Amino acid sequence: GNTAEERRLLDEGLQRFPSFFKLWLMLGQLEERLGQQAKAREVYEAGLRNCPHCIPLWLSLANLEEKMNGLSKARAFLTMARKKNPQNPELWLAAIRAELRHGNKREADILMAKALQECPSSGILWAAQIEMVPRPQRKTKSSDALKKCDHDPHVIAAVAKLFWHDRKVDKARNWLNRAVTLAPDIGDFWALYYKFELQHGTEENQKDVLKR
Repeated sequence: GNTAEERRLLDEGLQRFPSFFKLWLMLGQLEERLGQQAKAREVYEAGLRNCPHCIPLWLSLANLEEKMNGLSKARAFLTMARKKNPQNPELWLAAIRAELRHGNKREADILMAKALQECPSSGILWAAQIEMVPRPQRKTKSSDALKKCDHDPHVIAAVAKLFWHDRKVDKARNWLNRAVTLAPDIGDFWALYYKFELQHGTEENQKDVLKR
């Protein structure tokens, strides 16, 4: 009965506030949880008719399409999303990651080059670029990234990972600390920092991260 009630509340909310994108997202996710993929797609599409600039709705629709109908359908939606929302790094990154999931490294590289042309100071794109290039090129890419966006926590976390990989423990700790200080609300950075301290730190270090 819970599900019916949840759906009723969301439907009611949407009749009153059709441009409130979170309600569309919640309804779409509810249908996905119930395995109603076709219904979920209808919800996301209706949501986008009301909120064409809502990035999370585009991403949810593209993800669902990839699961239901494969990459080419998801690709089409992500291309449409970028046309309607130019200069959006999240949409570029979703397209790049979709290609990588299917082993299309060359396609992903081409998209990344276009993405960085359109969003030259996007930290999430530069951080992904650092991880995509072969290891010997990562140092060069990270200095390029730092020139473009030196205070971006995503870039700083990506550089921290390089130091960690090279066993430069103090430097890695320093950069991870900078990442969580700049973006205290991004859980992934805290998880990374804690994992690092579990591997290289004392119990004291580990407690410090958890306390913050």
